Amino acid sequence: MPRSRETDERTDTPHYDRPSGGWGSMRGIGKILKDQKPSAGAIRTLMRQNKPGGHMCTSCAWTKPKVPHPFEFCENGAKATIWDLTTDRCTPDFFAAHPVSELRKWSDHDLEKAGRLTRPMRYDPATDHYVPCTWEEAYAAIGDKLSQLEPRQSVFYTSGKAALETAFLYQLFARLYGHNNLPDSSNMCHETTSVGLKKVIGSSVGTCVLSDFDHCDLILFFGQNTGSNSPRFLHKLQQTVERGGRIITFNPVRERGLVEFTNPQRPTQMTVTKPTPISEMYLQVRPGGDIAALAGICKHVMELDRAQGGIVDREFVERHTTGLTDLETRLQAMTWSEIEATSGLTRAALEEVAVAYASARRVIGIYGMGLTQHVHGWLSIGMLVNLLLLGGHIGREGTGISPVRGHSNVQGQRTVGISEKPKLVPLDRLEQLFNFTAPRDEGLNTTAAAEAILNGSIRAFVSLGGNFARAIPDQGRTDPAWAKLDLNVQIATRLNRSHTLVGNSAWLLPCLVRAEEDRQASGPQAVSMEDSLSMIHGSAGRRKPAAPDIRSEVAIIAGIAKATLAPNPNVRWDEWTGDYSQIRDLIEATWPDRFKDFNENLFTPGGFFKGNAARERQWKTNSGKAEFTTPDVLTALGQTPQDDQLTLITLRSNDQFNTTIYGFSDRLRGLEGSRDILLINPEEMARRGLTEGQIVTVEGAYDDGHTRRVKGLKITAYDLPDTCVAAYYPEANPLVPLAYRDQLSGTPAAKGVPVRIRG
Repeated sequence: MPRSRETDERTDTPHYDRPSGGWGSMRGIGKILKDQKPSAGAIRTLMRQNKPGGHMCTSCAWTKPKVPHPFEFCENGAKATIWDLTTDRCTPDFFAAHPVSELRKWSDHDLEKAGRLTRPMRYDPATDHYVPCTWEEAYAAIGDKLSQLEPRQSVFYTSGKAALETAFLYQLFARLYGHNNLPDSSNMCHETTSVGLKKVIGSSVGTCVLSDFDHCDLILFFGQNTGSNSPRFLHKLQQTVERGGRIITFNPVRERGLVEFTNPQRPTQMTVTKPTPISEMYLQVRPGGDIAALAGICKHVMELDRAQGGIVDREFVERHTTGLTDLETRLQAMTWSEIEATSGLTRAALEEVAVAYASARRVIGIYGMGLTQHVHGWLSIGMLVNLLLLGGHIGREGTGISPVRGHSNVQGQRTVGISEKPKLVPLDRLEQLFNFTAPRDEGLNTTAAAEAILNGSIRAFVSLGGNFARAIPDQGRTDPAWAKLDLNVQIATRLNRSHTLVGNSAWLLPCLVRAEEDRQASGPQAVSMEDSLSMIHGSAGRRKPAAPDIRSEVAIIAGIAKATLAPNPNVRWDEWTGDYSQIRDLIEATWPDRFKDFNENLFTPGGFFKGNAARERQWKTNSGKAEFTTPDVLTALGQTPQDDQLTLITLRSNDQFNTTIYGFSDRLRGLEGSRDILLINPEEMARRGLTEGQIVTVEGAYDDGHTRRVKGLKITAYDLPDTCVAAYYPEANPLVPLAYRDQLSGTPAAKGVPVRIRG
């Protein structure tokens, strides 16, 4: 197969032959500026984005530096902000013109393209239209309905955008009401991290801070598309390469951001000098093959150590870890043939990585959902930790493990109590502060909530942002079940598919975006969020709200709670809504070790660190030590492809943030136009008798008695490993079974789904 001499990319299938960043990113931003025609001041808003005293981006959770660049935003972050500041408005007149049954047939892009919601709306079953209402009417009706239900019949979901202040009040409302049904978007993406890392190092989050990337010698990168999903991270990767550090990437898809990068903030690189190569090696591991790849690297590292010594940090291992003997025995028993067959990589390539590891003094392991969204995703994380532990690469400057989060505050929401697991929340302290008895039974996570909607045991659903119905697996089965709900409350900025799946009672409650000024009784308010490196940042919006009748998320949650709950002198919803600093005082009182002097530190440049015990080599595990994991399988897949089966990977495009579809360009993959495509390599295509452009149906091959099918996908040749195909999320979600999920965390296994192609 023909490949580029410079980048080793396949040239006989669609590809982007330019670097990530550069003029392509500028054109991408320009395109959405033209499309959305944002309100005046959008450029000034971008200039404040991710800077001390400014507003924090609503896109990814990558950290914000102490000394920001002149333009501290990326293409994806700019798109998110411009999308928020659109001049398009979704008014009552829009809803009067379009019945909900019609809107249900619209595409994700067209629904959101209708613009910002401007008024609270209630669904009228008699006319099949949303009709305007007052806030007081909405609060009273929602509160009355919730009061009639048994609390555990309700789910309070949150996406990863809500600020710490909002999230704290939301979880408090749920527990005052009487349940722990608090699923969030983490359940769908990085819950495997929370469970897997906690098991092996005692920390539910990564151990790195930004300065570690200034000192590492080697970065091992697994299953994350930084060029599209967190492009500001590319600055650190570029600097690593330029000072002589090495980056080795493992990903089934060759993503341009990890191949080469042109920095838009360097005029000479934009005009004269060459792009920066990012990955020294780019290994297209098979889906689910990371366990085998990491086992092969660990196997050779230990062989090198036995031969020459000094590679395994024996002092660290003896003092800080347990379980190495069992792992070593297992690795010695593995054959290279099974490692190669499962990973899809050669022994020579994996041994080369092991040699690079052996020569490095400081190593960082980075990963995304390509590692976590598997049936054995927790084991993939355990294997990456194994490799880092061998050399003592956790708890030293320039070392650590660093998951890259998606939603901007998904990690922070878990920090302040958004969790279905009562053991993770200081309920005793909440009871002392607010004089109530907290529920102690475990609540529903995302997949359990979806199953409860299917079986009818959940009667009310309150959604703080997001597009839950579109983001979850098994949509072909779940979509009809929403009609059984007694109450569906959606707090949102724009219209999306979840809003069209109405039950007996449905409400649309429009909220501010983060870039807009949030003015309450005490004046303009600030909010806060936690990034993926555990830094807390303040955020203050300045743009004029899109409409006079839009309210803040804090005000909306407080309004519903007041209408639902009996008065409690310790619970002062009006005071907290009027002054968010009081909410931060409550957060500090609940978690004094993490949020000391919260209000005073709110706008610390670069954020303030909430702390991480594993970074200090304090291991809060069952054994009191970091734990080596012995793999009992070599694939993260729950079902390896047999005969006519293939493994499906779900992807996000360059013109997308989660379920928000900005447009139909996947520029960084060389794909334009339709999202209804199925990617497959030419050799696999020929073996299966498929032709370029053929329209096919993809069927689920997970045998649980349910039929799963997505029709009308166009076969498109692409550079992928054998035995796998790829399609876009969320369009391919109907093929992902709710029951097909990580063994420990319940995270849907959307990066390794068994499927069949039907002509």
